[in-house]
Amino acid sequence: MIRFRRMKQEDAAGVEVVEKASFAIPWSRQSFWEEVANDKTYYLLALDNDKIIGYVGAWLLLDEAHITNVAIMPEYRGRGIGTQMMVEFIRIVKERGITAMTLEVRPSNKVALVLYDRLGFKSVGLRKGYYQDNGESAMIMWNTKLQMNG
Repeated sequence: MIRFRRMKQEDAAGVEVVEKASFAIPWSRQSFWEEVANDKTYYLLALDNDKIIGYVGAWLLLDEAHITNVAIMPEYRGRGIGTQMMVEFIRIVKERGITAMTLEVRPSNKVALVLYDRLGFKSVGLRKGYYQDNGESAMIMWNTKLQMNG
């Protein structure tokens, strides 16, 4: 059974496993530990029983959230868990007064683009050469209405 809860510092090792399975240049366990210690961040975990299988995190600044990371373990992708996790994350941050969200995503990540579009994110530009592993640009997306159509 999939459930969601806020990340704690002791979850950093489990999140690092998801990160390494998802990204060419992963964040370190220490990075996640430090992120959770910051009172301006919020990280939500997706769990299968007690196993961390995904997460989403953001910096919460005034009434905006800048999503820093979204990942689901490869073997759990395609089951709607990412959508459920993002909908729950949006619900939680809206309760904290967040009215707009932004993120960067690879234009080649078609699955993520479909998800973000369904959640009301719109492309507003590109960050040229943003990704260090291959120099791909990042699409900058904003959701200023926090629609939850997913």
